[in-house]
Amino acid sequence: MATSPVQPQAHSATARRRRTLSRALQLLAGIVVAASASAQTAGGSGGIAASDYPNKPIRVVVPSPPGGPPDLLMRVIAPRLSTALGQPVIVENRLGAGGLVGTAYVAKLPADGYTWLFTTASHVSIPPFNENVTYDPVKDFTHVSLVAQNFGQVLVVPANSKATTFKELIDEAVRSPGKLNYAHAGLGTASHIPAEIMKTMTGTDILPVPYKGVAEATNDVIAGRVDLFFVGTQIAQQHVQAGTLRALAITGARRWKGMPQVPTLNELGLTGFNVVNWFGLWMPAGVPARIVDRVQTDVVRAIQDPEVVAQFDALGLEGVGMQPADFAAFVARESAAAREVASRLPPGAGR
Repeated sequence: MATSPVQPQAHSATARRRRTLSRALQLLAGIVVAASASAQTAGGSGGIAASDYPNKPIRVVVPSPPGGPPDLLMRVIAPRLSTALGQPVIVENRLGAGGLVGTAYVAKLPADGYTWLFTTASHVSIPPFNENVTYDPVKDFTHVSLVAQNFGQVLVVPANSKATTFKELIDEAVRSPGKLNYAHAGLGTASHIPAEIMKTMTGTDILPVPYKGVAEATNDVIAGRVDLFFVGTQIAQQHVQAGTLRALAITGARRWKGMPQVPTLNELGLTGFNVVNWFGLWMPAGVPARIVDRVQTDVVRAIQDPEVVAQFDALGLEGVGMQPADFAAFVARESAAAREVASRLPPGAGR
């Protein structure tokens, strides 16, 4: 039986505000479910042949560190794309400012189809929290395809935490407002948004501790310097199996078979909670449709390869695939939802 977290008493006006904010926050996550349903049609009719493209190597800029989920995912499909396109597809990690540096770099390049951007949902979720962003995630890019998504972020605590269940964690947060803290790898990231949704839905006061990256945050949670963290499935599984972290819940709509014992937050009483991280492919704005269609078709074929499906499964990911026009509309909706989330969060939330 699912256990609902204990929530503090609140006046009706406060409760209404929480419900309103909760609905706004989950706009950012809910779109992925609908997107998945229509995505499987992508690539079925084939792309437009581009006999003159490509005639030189292609770079894929991943604006996050080597070994992270986007990097690993692209390195799984890059060899197949190289074969399909007849040219090397080279992954380049261009780091800085939580992914903003690499993304801004691609936005300013020629629209010739020879430099791609591969990154996560942070493409749309980070800009509303950062006034220094120099690009528009919708208008300054050609949208190629939604490539994959995970099964959610795993809520982990130190292995020696007193909280052995989600209910125990929330009970402690209710008893002692402001005592617990959570790590995140940047405003608008997949470790920040779920924590703020959880706080809103449970009416708890859990303090944010910002980090420059997932690895640094994970290490401090393991050491017990931070109380909780929402982290990707692969990293969570690795540390849970090693006995250095304890998993309490997962943010997706269904359990992940890689950690079948970990319940969803929806099961635990946070009705409708569904936050997954997704991975997309972009080019600079203005790339000809014949090139975009060619690449999108080859991407979909790559992620449907049985060996790739198996590798994705081991990483806690599932391939999606999406037509460029559908992906462009998806990104626009996600970007609007992210701006709504940022505007409704209390001042300083997550900072």
